[in-house]
Amino acid sequence: MSKTTPVNPAIDAEAIMASLEGVAEKCGDPTPLVYQRLFAANPEMEALFIMDKDGMVRGNMLSQALDGIMDFVDTCAYAKNLIRTEIVNHEGVGVPPMVFATFFATIRDTFREILGDDWTAEMETSWNTLLEALANTIADPS
Repeated sequence: MSKTTPVNPAIDAEAIMASLEGVAEKCGDPTPLVYQRLFAANPEMEALFIMDKDGMVRGNMLSQALDGIMDFVDTCAYAKNLIRTEIVNHEGVGVPPMVFATFFATIRDTFREILGDDWTAEMETSWNTLLEALANTIADPS
């Protein structure tokens, strides 16, 4: 992360990054767990991935989402444009914009479960603030 002032100082970027690092240490690749949770709560979404037999698309999508999160909590140099672009890309396959908010919340919930007792109050507060800011961006991507 850069040493510039974060775009949204209400989000504790260090707590977000600590959660990402903790998940990487405990779990390695959280992709299967994120999508298992997403499809359990939203079974209609699984049909959108029918051609993703090897999970590469899911892994790429999660990687892009995490890159976007890291940028969003830091300088926000490209995260909002990434979200705008992906909203347009996904509209072509019938994915409504607010599904992105669902996906980001699923990431948080999965990471909270992976970290268990290592999930801190600061992480919870920071993720909640991040999810609110992302939802606002999704609702009004201008």
